Amino acid sequence: MSKIISTIPGRLAANQTDTWSTGSGGRRRASILDRSLNRAQASEVNLSAFSFLFSEILQYTQNRVDGISDFEQRLNTLGFGIGVRVLELTMWREKGQPRRERRVLNVLYYIHSVVWKSLFGRPAHALEKSTDNEDEYMLIDNEPVASRFVSVPKELSQFNCNAFAAGIIEGVLHGCQCVSEGYSKWLARLDGTEPHRPPARVTAHTVPVDGKPLRTIFLIKLSEEAVQREAQISK
Repeated sequence: MSKIISTIPGRLAANQTDTWSTGSGGRRRASILDRSLNRAQASEVNLSAFSFLFSEILQYTQNRVDGISDFEQRLNTLGFGIGVRVLELTMWREKGQPRRERRVLNVLYYIHSVVWKSLFGRPAHALEKSTDNEDEYMLIDNEPVASRFVSVPKELSQFNCNAFAAGIIEGVLHGCQCVSEGYSKWLARLDGTEPHRPPARVTAHTVPVDGKPLRTIFLIKLSEEAVQREAQISK
């Protein structure tokens, strides 16, 4: 299998130091673990650092899979765990009394605005409901950060690294209890003892348009169980 190539934007400045290094006054800087969770999260992670880390994730995962489907599935599983934790963090940072959304559409709007802005510095570009299927929604990102610096060889043209972000969406839906997959089943998915059968399946599809070659649609397909639950809440 040909290797995925990732281009790291820019270069970290020589005088940039991590949170454990010593400042000019000789005082030890605070660890990131000592920072307040309520601190504004804008620009906390350098784009070069994220791209480098994501590149390593892609290369590490690619060396341990048998095909494109397995590759995307593993990225999805990694994103799922992040989605569960990002939901907890963003709700913690909300002013006033945090509210857990119960309706699927409200949760999707929360992902479209709050979660996407927390992760990528801006909301997603659109959220649409399928006109053909009642159980399908589409979250659209015209410039996904994950694929901005990734070069995919022709023989892997069907591969989409945004499966990672799709897993994040699944994790948030799970955390909001819009789906019923238990935490123990998610852990089983990580060690391979449980097949991946989430009640809401999210897949990433690159659909380029003029001026937007990386435009990605995240197709969110709810299970029959999730649709029935939504109908019961509406009564």
